Amino acid sequence: MSTSIEPSGNSQFDGAAYAKLVQGAKAASSAEQAWLYLEAAHIVGQLHLKSHLQTHAEMCNLAVRTGDWPEVAGQLLRLALVPLGHLSGRLPVGNPGRATVSAFEPLPVRPELAELITKARNQ
Repeated sequence: MSTSIEPSGNSQFDGAAYAKLVQGAKAASSAEQAWLYLEAAHIVGQLHLKSHLQTHAEMCNLAVRTGDWPEVAGQLLRLALVPLGHLSGRLPVGNPGRATVSAFEPLPVRPELAELITKARNQ
């Protein structure tokens, strides 16, 4: 099965897939699973300002709930940077949005995230 994901500006925002991924994070049975869904949602929603902000807010909330203070700090920084990234057109496409990776580096989509995105788009 091909799970190639092209999170580029050529793709129209897939609001339905984004909503399914955010809902998957909320329904997740573990924090680890919730993070995967939110990372996938970040990739899908990154080029849409409102969804991009919402994803980082959800990530920040999850970090607070799990007591991951370095992640909280990273998410607060990202929440401040999102509007600047959209205004400048400099968004790190494919980046999963966590504080454990550079906020400025485009990245290839990890296979497990590509699989979640594909499933959300095909439901």
